[in-house]
Amino acid sequence: MADGSVGEAQEKAQEVAGEAQEKARDAAGKAQEGLRQQVDQRTSQAGEQVTGTAQDLRSVGEELRKQGKDTPAKLADRAAEQTEKVGSYMKEKGPDEMLHDVEDFGRQRPWAVLAGGLALGVVAARFLKASSRDRYQQRSNGARQRGQVPQRTVPPLSRSAVEPVVSPPPPTATPTPTATPVTPTPSATPAP
Repeated sequence: MADGSVGEAQEKAQEVAGEAQEKARDAAGKAQEGLRQQVDQRTSQAGEQVTGTAQDLRSVGEELRKQGKDTPAKLADRAAEQTEKVGSYMKEKGPDEMLHDVEDFGRQRPWAVLAGGLALGVVAARFLKASSRDRYQQRSNGARQRGQVPQRTVPPLSRSAVEPVVSPPPPTATPTPTATPVTPTPSATPAP
């Protein structure tokens, strides 16, 4: 009888565990789908903004043409065409397709991915350097406002080979009195 109840408890536990796993998969799938929809929505919005930028570039090209500057106007038109292509690509493609295209691009042109990564690293390093300087200044200003003075390191003075280095005497616990010499004075007593 005890074996039957143990077996039923094990079956029930396995059933509950299976249901929990299924619910976890469903929740993960829903979260993934929600994330995919957000990414798709954001890329579509970015595509619309890029397309708007392309229209701005076209109007710049028209203004340049009105001013008689044909070469810069042609450059603005080319930039507008390329920007428009990027904008329409972002609006039409889904996140999975974009990822697939990026992977294909990386396989076909690894040197371009390497150069892009290098450029991105340089930009990130410059940003971090500039932000660390700002953080240091903010920290120093905050310390002064709290009444604390930030410690500064003073570089050692350089001495020439001719100048002797004299170290100060070691400090003593109590000052020692200096004795004044007593000189005998001639007495005013008459000599016999």
